[in-house]
Amino acid sequence: MQRLGWAGLLACALLIAGPAMAQGGDRLARGRYLVESIAGCGNCHTPKGPQGDLPGMALAGGQVFDEPPFRAVASNITPDPETGIGRWTDAQIARAIREGIRPDGRIIGPPMPFELYRGISDDDLAAMVVYLRSVPAVRNAVPTSEYRIPLPPAYGPPVAQIPSPPANDQLARGAYLAGPLGHCVECHTPMMATGQRDWTRIGAGGQPFNGPWGTSVARNITPDREHGIGDWTDAQIIRAVTQGVSADGRPLFPPMGYGYYARMTPADLADLLVYLRSLRPQP
Repeated sequence: MQRLGWAGLLACALLIAGPAMAQGGDRLARGRYLVESIAGCGNCHTPKGPQGDLPGMALAGGQVFDEPPFRAVASNITPDPETGIGRWTDAQIARAIREGIRPDGRIIGPPMPFELYRGISDDDLAAMVVYLRSVPAVRNAVPTSEYRIPLPPAYGPPVAQIPSPPANDQLARGAYLAGPLGHCVECHTPMMATGQRDWTRIGAGGQPFNGPWGTSVARNITPDREHGIGDWTDAQIIRAVTQGVSADGRPLFPPMGYGYYARMTPADLADLLVYLRSLRPQP
C-alpha cells in the first residue's frame, strides 16, 4: 500500500471535510433566510423605536405585547450567555421554538404561535438554530412575561420527525410558508370566544392589533371577491405582502412584517400565492 505524503493527507482531509463544511454553510444560509424573511423573528424579537428596529439590537428582545390576557415581553434570542440563549443547547433552543418549552421546563406563552410552529420541519428548525448561534450576542435583560390566563402544561406531545414539504408541490410548500414558517394564518384567522382560532374560517381576517399606529385589523386574505383578495392580481398580492400597499394604493399597517417578507425569494412568493388562491372564499 503506497503511503501518502502530507499533501496527499491534506487533500484527503479537505475532500472529507468539504461536504460537511458545505452543509454547515448551506444550513447557516438557510437559517438566515428563514429568520430574516418569511419567519420574521425580528418583527417581535428586535426592539423598535420611532424609526423602526433599534440599531445594534437585532433579536435582543424587550418588545412588549400588552393584551387583555397577557403582558408578554419578547425574549432575547441572541447568544448572550447571561440574558439570551447562549447557555442553551441546540436541542433546548429547538424545543423552545417548536414546542414552547424552556430549558427549565417553563411554558412559553402567547403570542408565539406554537400550534403552527410544531409543524416546522427538522431541517428548517436545525437551520434556524445554527443561525441564531451566529448572530452577535447582545446583553439585554428583559422583564418576565405576565399571563392573566392559565397556560397549558404543554402544547401537545413531544414532536417527532417533521419532513420538509415536497420541493415540487407548490400548494404544500405554500401552506408550509403560510402556516408553520410565516404563521400568516395565525393572524389572519378569526378567534372564537374560547380563545382558539376558528380553523374552519382560515384566512377570513378580523383580528385587531393595537400599537403605536393605532388599531389595525387583519385582512380577509381568502379569494372572496367582495371581502377578500379574489379580485386582486398576483402582482397586487405580492406588493401587499412585500411592500405593505393595498390593491387600491392605500398603505397597510403593522404588525405585518413587510420588510422581512420583501426578502422572500420569487419562488417562495409564487408558492404562497398558490396557497392563498386555494383557500375557501370566506365572507
